[in-house]
Amino acid sequence: MFEEAETGNEMKMPAKETMDADWWRGAVIYQIYPRSFKDTNGDGIGDLNGVTEKMDYIASLGVDAIWLSPFFTSPMADFGYDISDYEDVDPMFGTLADFDRMLAAAHERGLKVIIDLVISHTSDRHPWFEESRSSKDNAKADWFVWADAKPDGTPPTNWLSIFGGSAWEWDSRRCQYYMHNFLASQPDLNFHNRQVQDAVLSAAKFWLERGVDGFRLDTVNFYFHDQLLRDNPPLGTSEMPSTVDPTNPYGYQDHLYDKTRPENLVFLERLRSLLDRYPGTTSVGEIGADGQAVELTASYTEEGRRIHMAYSFDLLTPQHSAGYVRRILEEMNEGIGSGWASWALSNHDVKRVASRWGEGLDLTKFAPLETALCASLRGTPCLYQGEELGLPQADVPFEKLQDPYGIRFWPEYKGRDGCRTPMPWVRDNANAGFSEAEPWLPVAPQHLAQAVSEQESDGTSPLNRNRAFYAWRQNHRPLKKGDMTFLDSDGETLVFTRTYKGETVLCAFNLGTSPATVSLPGLELENLKAPGFTGRIEGTAISLEGLDAVFARVKS
Repeated sequence: MFEEAETGNEMKMPAKETMDADWWRGAVIYQIYPRSFKDTNGDGIGDLNGVTEKMDYIASLGVDAIWLSPFFTSPMADFGYDISDYEDVDPMFGTLADFDRMLAAAHERGLKVIIDLVISHTSDRHPWFEESRSSKDNAKADWFVWADAKPDGTPPTNWLSIFGGSAWEWDSRRCQYYMHNFLASQPDLNFHNRQVQDAVLSAAKFWLERGVDGFRLDTVNFYFHDQLLRDNPPLGTSEMPSTVDPTNPYGYQDHLYDKTRPENLVFLERLRSLLDRYPGTTSVGEIGADGQAVELTASYTEEGRRIHMAYSFDLLTPQHSAGYVRRILEEMNEGIGSGWASWALSNHDVKRVASRWGEGLDLTKFAPLETALCASLRGTPCLYQGEELGLPQADVPFEKLQDPYGIRFWPEYKGRDGCRTPMPWVRDNANAGFSEAEPWLPVAPQHLAQAVSEQESDGTSPLNRNRAFYAWRQNHRPLKKGDMTFLDSDGETLVFTRTYKGETVLCAFNLGTSPATVSLPGLELENLKAPGFTGRIEGTAISLEGLDAVFARVKS
């Protein structure tokens, strides 16, 4: 079990020589969805050995760290986000020894390894829940969120599950309801119980002792619920958040009481205390809170107190005009205080950005532009597997769907499978070099022409342009850790500066397809010639082609 303080018998982790404890500020994190990355045992599902096999490829991208989506023991109702053993590897992904080899291979190449920590809920097959549901007076009876029915037998509150329907499931063993923010097979842990906190911190410590460099914290603001079990108030139709699909009634409520409770701040301080005992480790939280992203990022990532950084879904929505992007970024920069944001334009839960923002555009130009934009913002960028190739969303037919979220809301919402299809390694292969067996999700036919093998030999491909940009970025520290200030510009252009220790880099992007000119009187600029971009500096003006950028040193 987790111990709050070190004892005299506990070994303290030595500080690594020449370690930059703040390596995570501005580091590029490459997200790997293991099920769909590379299969090495012929079962159609990616595995940890597949990650190890492709480690040279990952290192070639010029990223600083990898984030692995869950690989823990799980019945896979939500594909690993329903964990039944926090301290082991599911056999479909390999073994603990395979994990150790993967970790060593990453470290040998200078890559940090961040793993998913999914602790807001477990699987209903976790031994903790099996014991908890067995009676009302067992040792773990209150390790999960249990409540009696209302007098008429209906659920205790109006809280909704993100995956549809009530957030309460009736259990005939205890004749009570239990809470689940997601699937009914994902019961929520009761973080008001200190023993629960100790147990999940103990699981985190298990992986820190194995040498991981940090955690991505799934649904980090969902850990606590309102102990008074108050109903959530409704939202007006004009207030419904853009981060929730309009087909989902979850967006009809103001989620005051089922998540984002103030007690969470105290627990995050306990988690940070644990991480601080392992020098150089980090944490990035996923915040799902409509309209509160700035406030929560500021409080959750307050420097030195809680988690290191956090991301929200504000840039993972369909909105993508230059004006919208600037508003989101300025609000974050103005309100974050001493905290630190992380930014992503794609991940395993949302439609790929090449389709969400780039539909109808030349993806050979759009894909490098959007990754460069994300890597130029104040914060830590995350790159989702296949994003470096410019992959669009796959169209998975209903009969091939695996995602329970998509199956429930089909056809208006097709779920998350379209961004989770197998990574295309080679073109001339039925399964794109991902597996020798039929993959768990079909390979998207349109992805074959964008396979790694096709892009490797093309110096102007999205893959090679991204590699070149990340390598170039390594030599410009303001793009990693600098402050950010926007300059006014028209149309679909975004212009801002990043300043760090007296050095200022200007970044100008044209998100539109028509050429644009931006006048910047009073600035003396030196073109830094970022690879792949053709923007020009002409006196005190910048000229940009459509879907183009320029980076310049500000000399005065």
